[in-house]
Amino acid sequence: MTNDVRRILVVMAHPDDVDFGAAGTVAGWTDQGIEVVYLMVTDGDAGGFDDAVTRTEMATLRRDEQRAAAKCVGVEDVRFLGYPDGRVEATLALRRDIARVIRQVRPDRVVMPSPERNYERIYPSHPDHRAVGSAALDAVYPDARNPYAFPELLADEGLAAWTAPEVWLVGGPMPNHHVDVTDVFDRKLAALKAHASQTAHMGEDGLEQMLRGWMSANAQAAGFPEGRLAEVFQVIDTA
Repeated sequence: MTNDVRRILVVMAHPDDVDFGAAGTVAGWTDQGIEVVYLMVTDGDAGGFDDAVTRTEMATLRRDEQRAAAKCVGVEDVRFLGYPDGRVEATLALRRDIARVIRQVRPDRVVMPSPERNYERIYPSHPDHRAVGSAALDAVYPDARNPYAFPELLADEGLAAWTAPEVWLVGGPMPNHHVDVTDVFDRKLAALKAHASQTAHMGEDGLEQMLRGWMSANAQAAGFPEGRLAEVFQVIDTA
């Protein structure tokens, strides 16, 4: 696992994905002085529960919610690609768009959804998540590091090749790394409450109870002491 980490790029499909999967871990990183950048592939315009809100209005709302949630865990740089929610595919264009941001940010670690379906817990395996995971992993290897892949990124934008040495996958079927986030759970909860269009219907206590339930199970699987809460990842060496 990479130890000298100064910058981390988090690539997710929708606003709130990072907060459900990794906000506690992100809070720990920013507390250490690590710079974290968020890249959301869609604006989440297909989310929410209010028919009175137009899809354009929902997209604007969810961008604002993600920016507010990011501040809860110490992230200031939040970027959006504007792909249509619910219709993401792992295209060459998406690979290029993600590779561009990798070359801009030059991260030591990239966090992304797993491209694999998790049959034990289906919710992380939304088609957009898997498509973004596939495209982002291809953008890490080989696209961003290969100067001859998408040469227009260098020729037209001055973006030199960059090798991200490590990837952390969220929501996949083969986790191999658990992070104890008990001490920053309140900030993860605050981040998710910032996504009111997606979480307010769960009530004041429903969201917290749900989070504690599955995060306690994560901690138990890792052998952490009783009462601890954990987020889980599959860490891959991509150096």
